[in-house]
Amino acid sequence: MKMTQINEHCYYSQSSVNVGYVHEGDQGLLIDAGIDASAIRKVVRQLDEQGLPVTHLFITHAHADHFGGASYLHKHYNVKIIAPPLEASIMQHPILEPMYLFQGTTPPDEIRNKFLEGPPIDVDLIVDEGRHTIDGIELDCILTPGHSYHQLAVATHDVLFAADSYFGEKELHKHKIPFLTCAHDTIHSLEKLKTTNYSGAIPGHGKFEEDYHDTLEANIAYHRSVLKALYEMVRISPHGLSLEDVVSYMCARFNVNAEQLSQYLLFRTAVGGYVKALMDDGDLHCEIENYRIMVKASS
Repeated sequence: MKMTQINEHCYYSQSSVNVGYVHEGDQGLLIDAGIDASAIRKVVRQLDEQGLPVTHLFITHAHADHFGGASYLHKHYNVKIIAPPLEASIMQHPILEPMYLFQGTTPPDEIRNKFLEGPPIDVDLIVDEGRHTIDGIELDCILTPGHSYHQLAVATHDVLFAADSYFGEKELHKHKIPFLTCAHDTIHSLEKLKTTNYSGAIPGHGKFEEDYHDTLEANIAYHRSVLKALYEMVRISPHGLSLEDVVSYMCARFNVNAEQLSQYLLFRTAVGGYVKALMDDGDLHCEIENYRIMVKASS
């Protein structure tokens, strides 16, 4: 978890979840906060050793692995916390993540863990897409929904901190069925980032690259391959498949590990995000039969 300097102003700490940092005079902005206090403590310790300030925190989206360390930062550094709309509400009431994963039902204790529910935090400043100057720190916020509902990527000093709008190729294949809420939104966000030309980009999971466009294209191709596999599976089923069977078959098709309830719910949500995209395209539709959601290929 070594802090690496990209240019005069921008740094990042590469780990299972990357954390960005921007230095501007006597201000220091962290981009995301890792999964817990232990993770972010290792980051800020290095900044402290270099005499770099920690004054602000920008959280790109409300997944626990990206904001779990925020409460530690607020308590020990009194940082100003900045986040997108909707995502800020989830961070204030983090039970919402296990709740929506459990289809709105009160979530069981098994899924109320640090991987799905970070400590609650209050956001000081809510920002949306566009250019913002916050206490002298200039940020270009780019709306990139798909992985999360209102995720913002952040560009500053010619570096793109892309959050989970895309994954490094190694991480993409490791996840097998990447988590998302809508495949269409994900692909649209990737296409949007392809039009940018920063000096480099760092995803939430993966390595910094000066030429990041090939990785964006690899992400698009991967999502399209998952969509194709799902459609073909439903198409050859003459009576359609229940939504639960679609999830089961896709997990088997991609050989994912979903032995724990938390893991299964993440994959179920992701598969639903691909089903939703194919429904939007008119390739699939849903019917209710015998009190089950049946997914069928459209004629």
